[in-house]
Amino acid sequence: MRITFISPPVSLGGGTRVIKIHAQNLMRRGHLVRVVSPPRPKTPVDRKLKSWLKGRGWPVDLQTPKSHFDGSDVDLHILDRYRPVTDLDVPDADIVIATWWETAEWVNALGSSKGAKAHFIQHHEVFDYLPVERVKTTWRLSLHRITISKWLVELAAREYGDQNVWLVPNSVDTNQFHAPKRGRRAQPTVGLLYSTVSWKGVDVSLRALSLASKRLPGLRLVAFGDVRETKLNPLPPNTTFFYQPAQNAIRDLYASCDVWICGSYSEGFHLPPLEAMACRCPVVSTSVGGSVDIIESGRNGYIVPVGDAVALADRVVDVLSLDDAQWQSMSDEALATATRYTWDDATDLLEEALREIIRASR
Repeated sequence: MRITFISPPVSLGGGTRVIKIHAQNLMRRGHLVRVVSPPRPKTPVDRKLKSWLKGRGWPVDLQTPKSHFDGSDVDLHILDRYRPVTDLDVPDADIVIATWWETAEWVNALGSSKGAKAHFIQHHEVFDYLPVERVKTTWRLSLHRITISKWLVELAAREYGDQNVWLVPNSVDTNQFHAPKRGRRAQPTVGLLYSTVSWKGVDVSLRALSLASKRLPGLRLVAFGDVRETKLNPLPPNTTFFYQPAQNAIRDLYASCDVWICGSYSEGFHLPPLEAMACRCPVVSTSVGGSVDIIESGRNGYIVPVGDAVALADRVVDVLSLDDAQWQSMSDEALATATRYTWDDATDLLEEALREIIRASR
């Protein structure tokens, strides 16, 4: 197949990682793959000022921002500036795949020679900083939809009347994310992905950790992220923070933790919980995206209601209060969860979806 992905500006985010992995896997299976992306637009001054006033710091526009495509062999074509992708930017192909709400608008406007039109949906992108009605309209375009979690499949049916959505769950690269068998740390340690994106729920996680630390004196936090700490969500004193750690170092951060915490308000999937599981770390998460697909409460971690810092704290304390054998069992189950479904399995499903979409379009 000749396959084109239309991506938003590539980055170190999970969405970019997923696109890159699928593109590489499809290439290795003999398909001709190209990824087309605009460069990251410059942040408007008013948005920089708003960020600064909210305590998130003054955003800096990097000349060549890092992304998961750095060093890969994927045919990545970056446009001259941030603008809609047009027919002139896209090769003739069998299928062209939007991967973000705005790229869905662009793909919808492409000519038929660019291939059957699909939308690979990684989140319900109805965020307050986006034109929500335009975003919702993209779910009603005549595009074939593929998504990554059962929540998004159910949402497509419930809110948009689309009963024919392909499900291709994410996996985890166990060559990158792995850890030797271990016991609990002498000092109880929790891991966290730090972010200034409001729906990532770092505020909920930090409130939960504050509550948990009152019951577990000496509780330590290991956190990493692609932004620096802000005044809006200051990290607690007993924190070791890593800013933009090397990709091959992240597994050691997961493996240094006894439990991974996710307080998100909303996620399409969210890769860190699964990556932590691959590094033998149980996960306590709010009921979002992929977490509800992979976590079995009491077996490999716990699921709690969205926004409930008290329940999040209670379950973190539960995991850290297990005896050695109980914690080891939960750690083993976390690893088993992460390794039972591979990226090759995911690409099998994606390949099948693409072939069916092409047939249907013809």
